[in-house]
Amino acid sequence: MRFPSPGSDRGMKHLFHALLVAAAALFAVGLLADALWLLGIGAWTLIAALLVELVYRP
Repeated sequence: MRFPSPGSDRGMKHLFHALLVAAAALFAVGLLADALWLLGIGAWTLIAALLVELVYRP
């Protein structure tokens, strides 16, 4: 399986979706474990995903 290059449209969409999934997982685990640091990492991951989507417009 060949992954698209990071600068391509498809590669940026994959990165965006991967960051969203990671943020959702971190939020869920942080809420279940009552760990504030996991919620913080999830929030920063979501911010990173939104910045990727905002900055990179094909």
